Amino acid sequence: MGKQSFLKEFKSLFPYLAKYRNRYILGVICLIIVDAAQIAIPQFVRITVDMISTGDFEWKKIIILCLCMVGIMTFVSVGRFFWRYFINGSSRRVETRLREDIFCHLQKLSWDFYQKNKIGDLMARSINDLHAVRMSIGMGIVALFDFVFMSTAILVIIFIQDARSALFAIIPLPLVTLLILVFGKLAGKRFKAAHEAYSKVSDNVQETFAGISVIKSFVKEWWFIKKFADSNDDYRKANMDLVRLFGFFFPFVSFLSGLTVLIMLVIGGIRVINGVMTPGSLVAMFRYLGMLIWPLMGAGFMVNMIQRGAVSMGRINEILNTQPSIKDNEQLGTRNENIEVPALELSNLDFSYDGKNKALEGINLRVSRGEWLGIMGKTGSGKSTLVKTFTRMIDPPGGSVNVFGLDVREWPLEELRSLFAVSPQDSYLFSDTIANNIMYGKNDKNSGDELIKAISVCALNKDLDNFQNGKNTLVGERGLTLSGGQKQRTAVARAVIMDSEFLILDDSFSAVDNETEQKILEAIRKERKGKTTIIVSHRVSALKYTDKILVLDKGKVLQYGNHEDLAKEAGFYSKMAAFQRMEQGDG
Repeated sequence: MGKQSFLKEFKSLFPYLAKYRNRYILGVICLIIVDAAQIAIPQFVRITVDMISTGDFEWKKIIILCLCMVGIMTFVSVGRFFWRYFINGSSRRVETRLREDIFCHLQKLSWDFYQKNKIGDLMARSINDLHAVRMSIGMGIVALFDFVFMSTAILVIIFIQDARSALFAIIPLPLVTLLILVFGKLAGKRFKAAHEAYSKVSDNVQETFAGISVIKSFVKEWWFIKKFADSNDDYRKANMDLVRLFGFFFPFVSFLSGLTVLIMLVIGGIRVINGVMTPGSLVAMFRYLGMLIWPLMGAGFMVNMIQRGAVSMGRINEILNTQPSIKDNEQLGTRNENIEVPALELSNLDFSYDGKNKALEGINLRVSRGEWLGIMGKTGSGKSTLVKTFTRMIDPPGGSVNVFGLDVREWPLEELRSLFAVSPQDSYLFSDTIANNIMYGKNDKNSGDELIKAISVCALNKDLDNFQNGKNTLVGERGLTLSGGQKQRTAVARAVIMDSEFLILDDSFSAVDNETEQKILEAIRKERKGKTTIIVSHRVSALKYTDKILVLDKGKVLQYGNHEDLAKEAGFYSKMAAFQRMEQGDG
């Protein structure tokens, strides 16, 4: 990864850095002052050693010099606190703001983004990669200024003190520079491989624990342990590649730095013996060469952190640069308030996920306000795909789906989706109380009467009475502590309490017995007079409450009509009705 790539990846960080530029400037000033103070200490050592070596000195002067050095070291300690506070503190603030922006951006991205990207990888980018970015704009900046300022200042001072000795002593340094450049190029590829391996481990862990109940029921723990061990081993190998690289680089830099001291010992020693250099100057030169080791090592750390930060920032930029595939159009329309306009109208609706095979084809439909629509079909017939076009979770072709007379593509997304309360197939619940899960979509958390009504409508009263904490019972992740029927009814209550223009129940009663299902639907029908309800189900017992039923097959309309007509008409619906009557033992 070259210099231009660095700038390209870090370019998105500039607005964040600009916000805290004053803190960074103060931190760099403190850092430079500390470096200057450290560089001054060997000069006090030089004066002291020269005074002692001549034998002509006063203890008072020696003590004064020592006190000066103590004072400078105290000043250095205080200065280190401030540059850490300003620079490292600012890097933490940037990390926090960037993490918040990533989280906000992820919530704006469309449904299809999450079908292509694994949650574990997104978590790794939001945590591990952000840590690497923080290090690059924190300690990476420190290492950069230390390398530039201290190396330059030390080289200037030792050349001023004794140019001949310094000239020989720095012979190994060009090799160090070359080594740093090569190291940076090799490190970039290895960092990327390590981060990708970490993402796989993270995704493996997330997937395993999310499906732990399934894993245990199939006694497949051994397989997932092996899968984790393999991904963990890949992560180890990727990091060992880095370790081997660092294992060569840093010892070799230390060797070259030690070589400069050895050269100075030989050349400087000869010059002291010949009386060209004072003993104090030689000791000071040793101190300066010893101090030069950190900037050289720091250059390696700088390349390390900046390379790692650039790779990580590139992975973060992949998220930030991804635009939602579904968003508000530039030209938005206005809702038609005419009560005669259908609540929902489909006109030759076609849809394909891959551009080849049609999931929906030629669907025409009109749903009046207050009407109940049922949707039935075999698995994979396009039922869930159809209802997703209503809310633009997937984007239908322009003009094919209209809500209250306005194309869904011309609605503001937030306003369109606020018209729909959806109880999806998976009945996802959050790790919170049952009450908070039901009240999730309500801004007014004090709507106690509405909560009680929603619980009653969805027949949750008896279940809550059996819980120790009633409606304040905490549910596990994804609602694991509840039964399938309890999860579904809680999800339905969450949708019902919204009292939206449209209520969509997408296969929401599959784990609920017929008697409870009928009670819920009858209660919903009383509560939602004049508002549109859409029920997607395989059960005829649920669909008989609807005014019209749409039967789908391979994305096409197979049948359309009311329950009585379709039950008499030969076809898929009547077969399902007869089959379900037999299951219930009604003949």
